[in-house]
Amino acid sequence: MVPSDLPSWLRDSNRPTLVMGILNLTPDSFTDGGQFAARDAALAHAQVMLADGADWIDVGAESTRPGSQRVPAGEQMARLMPVLTELRRRVPVVLSIDTTLAPVAQAALDAGVDVVNDISAGRDDADMLPLLARRGVPVILMHMLGQPATMQLDPRYQNVTREVREFLTRRACAAERAGISREQILLDPGIGFGKTVAHNLQLLRELPSLAALGRPVVIGASRKGFIGTITGEAADSGRPFGTAATVAWAAANGAAIVRVHDVAPMAQVVRMVRAIVESNSDS
Repeated sequence: MVPSDLPSWLRDSNRPTLVMGILNLTPDSFTDGGQFAARDAALAHAQVMLADGADWIDVGAESTRPGSQRVPAGEQMARLMPVLTELRRRVPVVLSIDTTLAPVAQAALDAGVDVVNDISAGRDDADMLPLLARRGVPVILMHMLGQPATMQLDPRYQNVTREVREFLTRRACAAERAGISREQILLDPGIGFGKTVAHNLQLLRELPSLAALGRPVVIGASRKGFIGTITGEAADSGRPFGTAATVAWAAANGAAIVRVHDVAPMAQVVRMVRAIVESNSDS
């Protein structure tokens, strides 16, 4: 998937599931903090993800793991800018910037990034949605209960799927009011962002109801704590089998994008699911 194909993919109701590789330029992300913070390490890892089958690379300079503290725009840009321009030159796939701050998004867009991935769904910075409308770029709007520092303390819902659907619908409407085209909006239920194990499982189980909102749905469950709770896999194991199960489920149930750390095996999972779904049952 090269950037020039992104508009047609966004319009396609039968769009194939894409594999989004995670590139954390952070010292404190929950499983790979510090591994790719240096410029050369980040660029090398991006090349590996490209060779392994990534359709999309999501770059972030702020950890949003449970309990993390927010990172100012200046510090995010200091981490990002040595990498982004060269990354855009070397990597012919979709690039997104994972930030909630308009100045960071603007700098990343100027460096050639294609999409903004905003875990606050445009709530943290009032300038974000107007900026994206002016620039005419797609946005990923994510559901999160509270802030990363506190979101896992005691998350409660009456019905998590219904409430997440309602939130994403409201934020999509806010984005459209700001001038962002509906076809430029992607939605993320925020697996692990202010959810218990039961909440995450319900959202995954009821993923078709989220896909029915009519916009591409992003699922980011890779290596997350609820997987370790269920499978007994430790965080430092990478939780590969539990992650593979969630990726397969998501790809088979309407996810447009799966956001993953381990691109090579998860790209194989997606290709296998796609082959099953698209196969002719009479052959």
